[in-house]
Amino acid sequence: MSIKEQFIAIALLLASQFIIAQVSTSPSQDAEIATKIETYLSQSVRNGYSSSVLVARDGEILISEGYGLANRSTKLACKPSTVYNIGSVTKQFTAAAILKLVENGKLKLTDNIGSFFKQASLDKKYISIHQLLTHTSGISPGTGGFRYDEASMEEFLNEFFESRLMYEPGTKHTYANANYIILAAIIELIANQTYESFLKENFWEPLEMDRTGYNIFDFDNADIAHGYYFHYTSGEWKDWGITPDYMPQSGNHWYSIGKGDLYSTVEDLYTWHQALQENKVLSETSRKIIETAHVPENDDETSFYGYGWAIFHSKENKKIVTHNGSNGIYFADFIRVPEENVIIIVLSNSRLNRESESVAWEILRMLDNPQYQPKTVPKNTYELVFDFMKNHSAESSDQLPAFIENSTGNAFNDKAVLNRIGFKQISENGDSEWGISLLELNTKLFPDDGNLHDSLGEGYFIVGNLENAEISFRKALELGKDQNCHWCENSENRLKEIMAGN
Repeated sequence: MSIKEQFIAIALLLASQFIIAQVSTSPSQDAEIATKIETYLSQSVRNGYSSSVLVARDGEILISEGYGLANRSTKLACKPSTVYNIGSVTKQFTAAAILKLVENGKLKLTDNIGSFFKQASLDKKYISIHQLLTHTSGISPGTGGFRYDEASMEEFLNEFFESRLMYEPGTKHTYANANYIILAAIIELIANQTYESFLKENFWEPLEMDRTGYNIFDFDNADIAHGYYFHYTSGEWKDWGITPDYMPQSGNHWYSIGKGDLYSTVEDLYTWHQALQENKVLSETSRKIIETAHVPENDDETSFYGYGWAIFHSKENKKIVTHNGSNGIYFADFIRVPEENVIIIVLSNSRLNRESESVAWEILRMLDNPQYQPKTVPKNTYELVFDFMKNHSAESSDQLPAFIENSTGNAFNDKAVLNRIGFKQISENGDSEWGISLLELNTKLFPDDGNLHDSLGEGYFIVGNLENAEISFRKALELGKDQNCHWCENSENRLKEIMAGN
């Protein structure tokens, strides 16, 4: 994801703590839980959270609602019909398309890619469809370019086959988007139509999922949620826009296809879930293959990968089938607990923190334990720093960690926050007082990090405090002896400049 739509690891870590009990609930109990969930989400909106959420149990929808704003400039509210980029939740559709071709006798899971692509290199020609689906091909996560850069299918395939494998295919699992991009290429080759048209013809149109797609929009762009991020240089939230603004207009989008960037709604994804459960789009055999825990994702074998789904069991041995995704701006979570007939879908257009990425799992906790009290999603930590700066003088900076901890409920332990903001205040915003205060505070909080002392030295150097700059650079070099010193060159060069000036 880019950001490796690597938030699966966070979800699995959180979910491993759950004990899912077999419970039966009455309509009144479900109503109480729904109210509790809505209160949690509404309170989180006050801190900048926004999303659309659908929660269902035993075929009954408890919540299908939007929270916060889909477009802040027009004050357009999020709704169940609001469209979001769903990131790597896309992979389940790619996997389903492959299984549909298998059902139609066009493919076998044991087929190797050398039978589809004559240009396949010797080390990759025997990679199987199954290995691509399970991320066991050996291909590196770094294969392929940035998701929105222009690239033709041919350009991507050349990169794929020219890249170096990390290990022999079938040896182990390493999550790599390139596996699903090449699956999209196979779908187009075998089906003799575009990836999007195949999914639309076989899945979305029959199910009337008219707000799900990839690159063709059959509705007003105003229905798509704008993505938002906090810009720590200016201290303001920025409107990223919508995914179509970033897709290559040429149609050469082969760094994103198959692995991410589908758009959908919570309503359409619930329709998709129901169709899978009722074997409307795939046979029961195919559905079970997709949900099979084929390969371990980690050495402890506590989580596994199926075909486009991550699979593991709770402490009570209840199967959880899930996937999440992000393009770095939007965040999507899709959780299914088949034995409990629970479905949770959360699509968000503003990434605040880990808590904002764990909303679906907090909802699951509430479903499993009506007494559980979730913690409101706090403000973005960078935003909290700017809130503090607006209401305090730089001399009060020592109070900032306590302010952040009180606001988030978590100990402040992110070295990057003050380093980034402090340096930007000096280098771009012209606020040396606050900038130096933040960089000094950071070295107090994390005194053994040489990089932070180098940043402080750079801050002193920029404002002309060469005496303190020299002290900081020497400390950075001293600490660098026992660390991976990527900052040492800068410290050494600055010290030479200071000495030459003296």
